[in-house]
Amino acid sequence: MSPGRLLLVFENQCLCSALCVQVTMRRKMLWALFCLVLALLPSQTAVMSVDLGSEWMKVAIVKPVLPLFLTISPWIIDCVLLDGNPYSISCLFFMYSQLLTSINNPKFVYRYLQSLLGKKHDNPQVAFYQKRFSEHQLVKDASRGTVVFRNSEIMQYSPEELLGMVLNYSRGLAQDFAEQPIKDAVITVPAFFNQAERRAVLQAAQMAGVKVLQLINDNTAVALNYGVFRRKDINSTAQNMMFYDMGSGSTTATIVTYQTVKTKDSGTQPQLQIRGVGFDRSLGGFEMDLRLRDHLAKLFNEQKKTKKDVRENHRAMAKLLKEAQRLKTVLSANAEFMAQVEGLLDEMDFKAKVTRVEFEALCADLFERVPGPVQEALSSAEMSLDEIEQVILVGGSTRVPKVQEVLLKSVGKEELGKNINADEAAAMGAVYQAAALSKAFKVKPFLVREAAVFPIQVEFTRETEDEDGSRSLKHNKRILFQRMAPYPQRKVITFNRYTDDFAFDINYGDLSFLGQNDLSVFGSLNLTTVQLSGVSSSFQKHMDAESKGIKAHFNMDESGMLLLDRVESVFETIVEEKDEESTLTKLGNTISSLFGGGSSEPNANVTEPVQDEEEVPSESGKEQSKEEAEAKEEEKEAKEAAEEEKEAAAEEKEAAEEEKAAGKEEKDAAAAKKAKPQKRTKFSEDVSVELQVNDILNPSLEAIASSNKKLQDLTDRDLEKQEREKTLNSLEAFIFETQDKMYQEEYQAVVSEEEKETITTKLSEASAWMDEDGYSAVTKELREKLQELRKLCKAMFFRVEERRKWPDHLAALESMLNHSSFFLRSVKLTPEDDQIFTEVELKTLDRVINETITWKNDTVAEQEKRSPTERPVLLSKDIESKLSLLDREVHYLLNKAKFAKPRAKAKANSTVSESSSKPTGQNTDSSSQSQPKDETASTGTSAKATILLHVQIGTQVSYNFSLHKWESNGKE
Repeated sequence: MSPGRLLLVFENQCLCSALCVQVTMRRKMLWALFCLVLALLPSQTAVMSVDLGSEWMKVAIVKPVLPLFLTISPWIIDCVLLDGNPYSISCLFFMYSQLLTSINNPKFVYRYLQSLLGKKHDNPQVAFYQKRFSEHQLVKDASRGTVVFRNSEIMQYSPEELLGMVLNYSRGLAQDFAEQPIKDAVITVPAFFNQAERRAVLQAAQMAGVKVLQLINDNTAVALNYGVFRRKDINSTAQNMMFYDMGSGSTTATIVTYQTVKTKDSGTQPQLQIRGVGFDRSLGGFEMDLRLRDHLAKLFNEQKKTKKDVRENHRAMAKLLKEAQRLKTVLSANAEFMAQVEGLLDEMDFKAKVTRVEFEALCADLFERVPGPVQEALSSAEMSLDEIEQVILVGGSTRVPKVQEVLLKSVGKEELGKNINADEAAAMGAVYQAAALSKAFKVKPFLVREAAVFPIQVEFTRETEDEDGSRSLKHNKRILFQRMAPYPQRKVITFNRYTDDFAFDINYGDLSFLGQNDLSVFGSLNLTTVQLSGVSSSFQKHMDAESKGIKAHFNMDESGMLLLDRVESVFETIVEEKDEESTLTKLGNTISSLFGGGSSEPNANVTEPVQDEEEVPSESGKEQSKEEAEAKEEEKEAKEAAEEEKEAAAEEKEAAEEEKAAGKEEKDAAAAKKAKPQKRTKFSEDVSVELQVNDILNPSLEAIASSNKKLQDLTDRDLEKQEREKTLNSLEAFIFETQDKMYQEEYQAVVSEEEKETITTKLSEASAWMDEDGYSAVTKELREKLQELRKLCKAMFFRVEERRKWPDHLAALESMLNHSSFFLRSVKLTPEDDQIFTEVELKTLDRVINETITWKNDTVAEQEKRSPTERPVLLSKDIESKLSLLDREVHYLLNKAKFAKPRAKAKANSTVSESSSKPTGQNTDSSSQSQPKDETASTGTSAKATILLHVQIGTQVSYNFSLHKWESNGKE
């Protein structure tokens, strides 16, 4: 054995015990980790989507092994009234009782919050909301300048907090169906939401503890849902579709292109790309409802049933709004309808006929605006209607016949597409995207390319020198994202002329395509001011290197949020390449590194290449900027200098040829050294960034913590309210059901007159207490009263329950004893040579059977002597214990017999040996040899047949307690 192998064996022997311990510990740790992963995995597999419409909210979930689930609910938040005073906001706002609250107490109902997200108090949209819902008091947030709902000094809620309650309840709905916690979600938002509005949704999700995987535009979610179910129809030929979505609060028209594209990772896959978007923020079904409501109010006032003006009564107007919504739905299928409201005002009923012609006249100007989003979408996509293959309807308000009539005429198609679920499409598309983003699911890829509706640009000022030598400030603009630019996408802007600290602004670009109303409610056009520091110090630190500018890296993520990733100063330096190492030197270095010769610490001076991103070009227009002109001038001068150097080199070459041979070698060596290759290397240094938000200030950490606490307190109150109602219902049900049971025969048979009187009295007292104080009692009092009554009736219920179980349990025990006894007798009849059970096993079963029979007879006899009102001695749990013991003993013997092999007799073995020892060709008596074998086989078979007479060999045997019989693989 070689010394190397001896050393290896010695080391293995020395480390053997340590390795065994390490392997064992490692296996235990891996097993514990595996169990932990299994425990955590189910709680993180389900994901959900929330479609935040103006009026309706849709929640969809996806969970392994289950299909997609979706629920549609009205988006209403109401306050709970206690003694006439609101004490909390209830998140149980999706049920019919909460819809009634919007009629009875409209002041404490919050709806259509979407239009207030990301808006300052002086925004015209806030005044428009106040006009629609005059019952609310909207005040200004002193710290942020946004809107706050104020009902009292205590009850003040921002739209983000109210939206957080909506998301929290949405998650509750999803978790109840999924039966596991859910944190990840994809939330839909209107395509026209700007940066401030999207941040408001993210802040609301943060308050609710929901992790947002993506904010997806609702039109994109609809397009994704449409494309997912038509994958086979998508090919390399572009297909242009238009989705016209008229909801309750707004209208959007979207042009989408479907086609297959090649990807590096997954080959050819289908893709949708948003090409054009047009919208109208205030065109929707709710405006139609309001106009119908005002028309009904006018008709009621004309009837002169009361001196009061119905428009001044918020509750009456809420009733008319509900009737107007019903009326609009009915008029979509009928030419006229009779509107009626009972007890509208001063107990006076209202009834009036409204026709579809009247409705269309009331909303004539709204119908004229229907084609607007279509034309705007075509303009942004730079397409014509001839390029659109189909116009597909989405949204509930597209069901209005006049809307379809005007839209069909404007698009010039034969018909409108109705091959998609107008209500569920956005939620189902969003939940598909949630599954694609989640690591717990693997779905077929479907590429999505969103589009930025509003352009974004960077603006900065720079000092320049004019032709006359004077210096002035010049305002520069760089387009960061053009209108309809696809995202997610990264961009980088380079500032070449700055060597000191400076600032630049991020603003919206040209919004001239917006109407005057949309522009007035848009909000601030200035997004962020970025102040950079550390620019000057980076230049002083790298004075020997060539500056390549200050690069700002931007990212518009999947949610359409613009982020500034980092800002860095980029420099370039010249590094001489090392001489080519010989093969032996490389081999030596490699061997040296294998034996620890190399350094494991990274070199602090190693430069990394700058990330290659899309460079945003400087502004180009009709005139060329001065910066570009200077750059071209420098380039020209550099070319002239290069030509001069070439001429000088030629002259030097001619002079070199005339030199003597002795000096030629030295000059050749110098020239070779001069021509040594050089490498240009870029490196960067981060610049400090300070951001100042200019549109809507983000809430402070203290404000976020306060909002989280407020939402948690409200959630706890809701849970407490639910618990109280549950306990109250349980107490009421217990009292009524027990009072009824006291008149039933099976209960009267087990209670004495004294016990019956006590129970009846206590139930009557509890019923009277419920009528007087129970409905205002707290949860603790209700729970204590319920526990007191249950404790009082516990003995009675126990006796009744035991008497119900006796017949079935005793019949099962009797059947088990019969089968066990028969099995034991069958086993004992087996010949001793074929017996497969030991004497101890048979005696154990015999003892168990006898003890069970004795216990049964004695206990039944003792129970018959006792009064039905006394605690029984024959208990169902004892019978079940005896059944289990018998079943265990019999199953043990049955399983042993099932796998037992027949014994081969000695005579048969000897005969076989003798026959095999005879020489070849010697005749034998075939009858004398085959007879013992037949006897052995017959004996073994008969033994098994005797042992397992009532079961089939090789099957799984069990006893069915409910049917009182033995079963074998589901058969008796």
